Amino acid sequence: MKKSKFTPLASLLARALVGLCAATAQAATPAQAPSTTSAATSAACPAILKHQFNRLQDEAPQNLCQYAGKVTLVVNTASYCGFTSQYQGLEDLFAKYQSKGLVVLGFPSNDFGQQEPGSSKEIADFCFNTYGVKFPMFSKAVVVGAKRNALYQELAKATGKTPEWNFHKYLIDRNGKVLASFPSNVAPDNKTLLAAIEKAL
Repeated sequence: MKKSKFTPLASLLARALVGLCAATAQAATPAQAPSTTSAATSAACPAILKHQFNRLQDEAPQNLCQYAGKVTLVVNTASYCGFTSQYQGLEDLFAKYQSKGLVVLGFPSNDFGQQEPGSSKEIADFCFNTYGVKFPMFSKAVVVGAKRNALYQELAKATGKTPEWNFHKYLIDRNGKVLASFPSNVAPDNKTLLAAIEKAL
């Protein structure tokens, strides 16, 4: 009798143990999610943004994939140029449209007449102290010729246009398609540029 009396209890315990093991196995499955999410994020980054550059202020490496899904305006800048005052317009543009998904990326360049001779710290101080620049800026870059950086190689290939002076602008849509190229004399408040940005947003 004792044997038949305790058999149901043993059976219950066995079933509970099986259930616990199954639940543990199911709980372990989501642990793989981060790598899947990471892969999805990587896949969502358009090719044009799959580049890494050092931040101007502190030389910290920055992956441009962090701007995936945004409308991007890429500009080569200089501290001592007839167009340097465009920094103010670019910052105003960034402030106005940032919440809608616009980012301005600045690449200081000394490719045109020694107009950006300073160090990264000197450039960063100038941009912030003179124009209050808060949009992302990167270390000094080569934007023309055989030694231009990888991003500018792709921008030139996509548009057939290379910067002829400082403050040349490239507009990229949320999916990474290069929409247009604007020469230096097209100011940040230019109606054609603004219309292109608003359309992309």
